[in-house]
Amino acid sequence: MCGRYAASRRPEDLTGLFQIEKWEPTEALAPDWNVAPTKEVYAVLERPLKDADDRRPVRQLRKLRWGLVPSFAKSPEGAARMINARAETVHEKPSFRRPFVARRCILPADGYYEWVTGTEERELEVKGKKKRPRKQPYFVTPADGSVFAMAGLYEFWRDRTLPDDHPQSWWVTCSVITTEAETGPLGVAPAEGPRSLSDIHPRMPLMLTEDRWDAWLDPARTDPDELRELLAPPPTGLMRAYPVGTAVSSVRNNGPELLEELEAPEVGTLF
Repeated sequence: MCGRYAASRRPEDLTGLFQIEKWEPTEALAPDWNVAPTKEVYAVLERPLKDADDRRPVRQLRKLRWGLVPSFAKSPEGAARMINARAETVHEKPSFRRPFVARRCILPADGYYEWVTGTEERELEVKGKKKRPRKQPYFVTPADGSVFAMAGLYEFWRDRTLPDDHPQSWWVTCSVITTEAETGPLGVAPAEGPRSLSDIHPRMPLMLTEDRWDAWLDPARTDPDELRELLAPPPTGLMRAYPVGTAVSSVRNNGPELLEELEAPEVGTLF
């Protein structure tokens, strides 16, 4: 799954990297090393500009809210539960199938966090001596330092309790597409710990390699079968994972220090 990630790249860097044609400086976000559900995040997408005579799709950098609210939802209360969409079923789930063929995006990240339960903590849990075991967080990021381009979907939701001219009458929300975690060896593995991403968690965000960006963002592509081909996992060995401090486990903590690599896990793990 993807329940927390880091996104510290400046919009100026993203506009060049993704060949952005349109973005509003008023939508600038501060670097965030602990992105949690319902936060606002950057998304790269293609659609015609509002009120423009030219209806061609324009590549934009937009500010969206993480946690998809389906267009048919009566309220946005379930957004925090719809932060992920499974690649295997995204084309058929009612909340995701329409965005999948019409509203796809890329969510740029530095990488994502995942937690592993320690051996001793797990034993205590099994014995019923501890209800919530401590977990060791790992940060997963491209081994070459490139952007982690997560496949995503976005959707519009109208808040009918507000008038049409209210600035918050429309919500634009998004979800990260996830896939089965890689079982092959990591590009760079920690000195001690997981040897593959599947050792950390059975799911992972689907990373789009640069050769798929244009096709994924192209709104003219609407055939579900062709789009599903773009959801194939990237080549193995592109990622590295390393342990980070447990401070990231609290959403109140934020800063580049959350990405600092530990020499050894703080919490004993299953490896």
